[in-house]
Order: sequence, then C-alpha cells, then structure tokens
Amino acid sequence: MVRRLGRERYQCCTPAGAARPRVSCSSELELKTTLRELVIYAFFLTDLCILTFGMVSTDMYYLNKVMSHLFLEPSSSSEDNRSGFGSIGSRADFWRFAEGPLLDGLYWDKRYNNTMLTLQNSSHIYYENLLLGVAQIRQLKVHNNTCAIYPYFRTFLEDCYSEYRYGAEDRSEFGLKNESEWKYTSASSLSPWYWGSMGLYSSGGYMFTLPQSKQKSLEKLVSLRQHNWLTRGTRIVFIDFSTYNANINLFCIVRLVVEFPATGGALTSSHTYSVKLLRYVTYYDYFLASCEITFCLFIITFIIQEAIKIVKLKKKYFKSAWNCLDLLLLVVSILAIAFNIYRTVAVSLLMKELLSDPHVYPDFYFLAFWQVLYNNMIAVNIFFAWIKIFKYVKFNKTMTQLSSTLSRCAKDVTGFAIMFFIIFFAYAQFGYLVFGSQVEEFSSFQNCIFTQFRIVLGDFNFEAIEAANRILGPIYFITFVFFVFFILLNMFLAIINDTYSEVKADFKLITSEELQIRDLFRQSCNKALVKLKLKKPEMDTNSAEKSLESKEFSATKGQGLSKLSNEDSANEKSHLKLSKLQEGEEKLRQKYPLTDNMDSVTAESCKGFVSTAEFHQLFRYTAELGKELNNMNKILMRIMESMSQVKHASGKMAQ
Repeated sequence: MVRRLGRERYQCCTPAGAARPRVSCSSELELKTTLRELVIYAFFLTDLCILTFGMVSTDMYYLNKVMSHLFLEPSSSSEDNRSGFGSIGSRADFWRFAEGPLLDGLYWDKRYNNTMLTLQNSSHIYYENLLLGVAQIRQLKVHNNTCAIYPYFRTFLEDCYSEYRYGAEDRSEFGLKNESEWKYTSASSLSPWYWGSMGLYSSGGYMFTLPQSKQKSLEKLVSLRQHNWLTRGTRIVFIDFSTYNANINLFCIVRLVVEFPATGGALTSSHTYSVKLLRYVTYYDYFLASCEITFCLFIITFIIQEAIKIVKLKKKYFKSAWNCLDLLLLVVSILAIAFNIYRTVAVSLLMKELLSDPHVYPDFYFLAFWQVLYNNMIAVNIFFAWIKIFKYVKFNKTMTQLSSTLSRCAKDVTGFAIMFFIIFFAYAQFGYLVFGSQVEEFSSFQNCIFTQFRIVLGDFNFEAIEAANRILGPIYFITFVFFVFFILLNMFLAIINDTYSEVKADFKLITSEELQIRDLFRQSCNKALVKLKLKKPEMDTNSAEKSLESKEFSATKGQGLSKLSNEDSANEKSHLKLSKLQEGEEKLRQKYPLTDNMDSVTAESCKGFVSTAEFHQLFRYTAELGKELNNMNKILMRIMESMSQVKHASGKMAQ
C-alpha cells in the first residue's frame, strides 16, 4: 500500500522546485477531454492545410521565372551586354534599358517567324500572358539644398541633394510642366509604401504611362531623356506593369526598381508576384470556398471555448503557455480572415474599373500586396497550428521527457544565452567597424549578425575578410570560430545532454501506470465499431478480473471462517502475524520517520506536493517495509510447517 501510495503521490503531483520531472495526473476524464479536443483540432488542421495548399501552385514559380528571365537577364543576341536590367549602374544605363530590352519585352507584335499578330492594341508576352492596360514609370525626387555643407566647401558646391526622406521629397513642377510626367501626383492613403535598399519610399511621385504602340513608347522615352526627366534629385524609379494568364488563371504583377543613392551610381531590385485574384472559377475553387467557411466556423467555436476558459480561470488563464499560444493562433486567424474578406471585396469592386480603359495603367500591385499579405498571415497561422499539436501529445512518455528537459534546463540556457550574445555582439561590432566599408557581408550591423550565424553554420568568405585586413581579418575569424563554435556551442550541447540524462534516469525510477491516450483512442474505436455492428462486444478485462477477485475473496473468506471456527491454532497464528507486522512497522517508523502521518498523506495524496527528499525517504521506507514483509512471510511459513508437524505427531500418538 505504501509503495502504491508513494507512486501515486509522485505521479499525480507536480512538486514546486523539486528536481524530479513533472508527470501530469492523466485521469480518464482528462484524457477523454484531450482526445475530443484532438479530434476536433485534427479536422481544423486538415481544413487549414487544404486552404494553404490550394492558394499556391508550381505554376506561380514558373510564371515568375519566365518573367524574370525576360526582363532581368540580358539577351544573348544583344550586341551590348550592358543593356540588361541587372547591369544598370547610372542614369544613362537606365535609359538604355528602357529604350531597348524593356520595350522588347512589353510589346510582342510579331510571332517567332516574324509574322504579325492578329490581335491589335494588345500585347501577349510569350504569346500567353496578356498585358493589362499599359506600363507605368514613376520617380521620386528630393529638394536641392537638403543637406548641410561644411563651410570650407560652400564656395565649391552650390547644389546638395541628400538621401531620400519624406520630409525632403520634392513635389514642385519642373521641366516642360505641360504633361503629367512633369507634375507631382499624390497617391491613395491605402497605397503601400516601398521598402528599398536605401530607404522607405512613398507611393506618390512623377509618373507617366507608355502608349500601346511600341514606336510611340520609344518616341516618348527619347523625348523624356532629351528633356532631362531624370535629375540629380531623382532617388528612385519604378517600372510597373501587370499581365494575366487565362490558361492558369494567374495575375503576374512585375515591379522593376532602380535606386539612385546620394553616393552616385544605381542599385537595382525587382519584385514579381504571381497571385490568384479571381478565386472562385472552377469546382475546386468552390470546394476551397467551403473550406474557408468551415475554417471560420472553427474559429468561432474556438473563440467561444477560450472565452469560457478566460471567464472561469481569469488571470490564471494567461499563466499557461498553451493558452497564450491559443490566443495568438486566434488573433492571427482573425487577421487572416479580415485580409481575405478585404482582398475579395477590393478585387470585386476594382476589377471592372481597372480593366475599363486599355490606355490606363491598372494598379494591380495594390491588390497583389494585400494578397501576398494574406498569404503571409496564413503561413504564420499554419505554423502556430502545427506547433499546437505538442499540446495534445504531452501524455506521451517521450514527449514528457523532452518537455521536462527543456523546462529543467531553462535557467541554465538563459544564463548561457546571456554569455553567448555578449561575445557574439562584441564580434559583430568588431567586424562592422573593421570590415564594414569593404565587405558587403559586414556593410551593416544587421548583416554582421547574419554573417556570423552563417560562419557558425560553415558558410563564410574568408578571402574577402583577409583581403579587407590582413592582420585583423585572420585573427577575427580564428578567435570567433574557436570561442563561439568550439567552446560556447559545445557548452550548450553539454547543458542539454546532461539535463536529458538526468531526466531519463529519473523516469526509469517511475513505473508509469497511467492510462495512455492511445489506449483510450483504441477503446473509443472499439466502442464505435461495436455500435456500428462491425465488431462483437468484448468483456472488459478489468471488470472480469475484479469479479474473479471478488469470487476468490469470498471463497477464501468462507474457508477462513470455517477454519477459524474449527481450529484455535489459526487464531493464534493470525495474532502472531499481526503482532510481528506491527513491530516491524514500528521499527521502520522509528528508523525512517515521515514528515506527516499516513492518514493525512492518504487523504491528500493528489492535492499536496512532495519534495525530492521526501520522495527518497518514502522510497527507502517502502523498500525496507518490503524486506520486513518478506521476512515475516518466511517466519510465518516456518510456523505453519512446525504446527503441521506437531499436529501430525499428535495424531500418531493418539492412534
């Protein structure tokens, strides 16, 4: 009894501050509740996965690839390899690209055999992608004298254009002042800003659209170049256009960006988005729509459940990490639903308006931005949804060991992390100051941090570091690898390994008799099969064993009563046995005194806490009690043998 009591106290209680692993008291009611939640959550996760994989396809990747190949990579047949978009390094290179490869890629008026296309006033890129409307080119400028000049150089420098800032943006008319490209145009407040390599740029600017004819577009670009549309104050130029492929029902929104920093030169970047703005076309799309409705119903159900928990637990609700994860999952899901509704309404309202005039640029970049943002929200949502599965596998012994290992070594890992990042950031600052002006990987403090993580993983460019500084470069690299890789990371692995060994050794002392969730799942399946008459009902093994034990107990009790009525020696034997057991128990109590009496332990076995010392004390007590019981059993067997011999001898003497 004491051994069972000690095991139950250890399994059902979670000692505060004890070194033993925490094992939850997995009652059948708790397991049934967990199994029911797991089944519901499995359907929710399946529905979310269907939605996620229904949003993307391999066609998106190949469409982005062909568009990037057409506009970003220079043609092998080109006489001047500097005409490619990636080779733009100055304003002259920009005009060379705009008047050459850009127009060649946008206007496909001939087939591969140089025959004219039958469709007029439209362009089909790669003969499959319809150019929607026309392309738009937009620039942002800054004012003159927006930077401070040192007094000694004011006689030499009259103009000064700083880097782009919203406060320094130039919105005044310039040039010919008779067309829209020479006048500043404000954008909608909902239009997204652009985060470039050199700054954050607003959505307005000086913009113009290209005509539908290739020849007219070339004439307009030549005129703008001759009248200096790009000035010293120009900081960025956007080239935007959109296409639609009816074969795969995908929109491709392309944005080519050329930044002209205050240092001079040019930096290029591009963004190609293949999105499915028309969501409900095929039967599969309508199936996804039903999954979206089911997803909303699941979220409403989870909101009600979490609201009930918050009302019941109040502040205790937020002390659980799983509850916080549930709240985060709900918040992300609600945001994803809101983005989806807004994107669907915006597409339905703006699609007809955007395609009404073929001579106007349709701003599909605005719609693509919200679609990509929705995709990102769904990606974060499904990530946290998969992480939540750990909540329902906590009854598994292996998962309990892993969670116990992480919880026990949390303090050690926190202390290690402080020491690690002190050294890590010291090396990052050192690398930024020494190599920042010459090595791209160290050009900013953020790049230094990522570069050092790459060095830890084995991805590094030692030649560039050595070329930047022949003395400090090798010293930096060798010492960083030695301290961070060989010492600190091995210390981290040692902390995890040592803690896991201790937890695993502690779990070996426990003979887990808890009801596993797989057993409950198997029982539920068997009951369902029996109700469906697919399987014959089986007698419960536990009830059969209990009935058999009760029958044996009643029979043994009857035999014992008959023997006690016929023989007085059995009564003496029982008194002797009881007295011996009481003496042995009294000796053990004196040798291993318990902190509380056994009655209070029995009454509050699952309500209190047991420390490590108390557990070891109780464990030794039960071990000694087992030995004493074995000794008492041997003594009783000897007494029974001697009594049988005396009885046999007395029978012979009577004869």
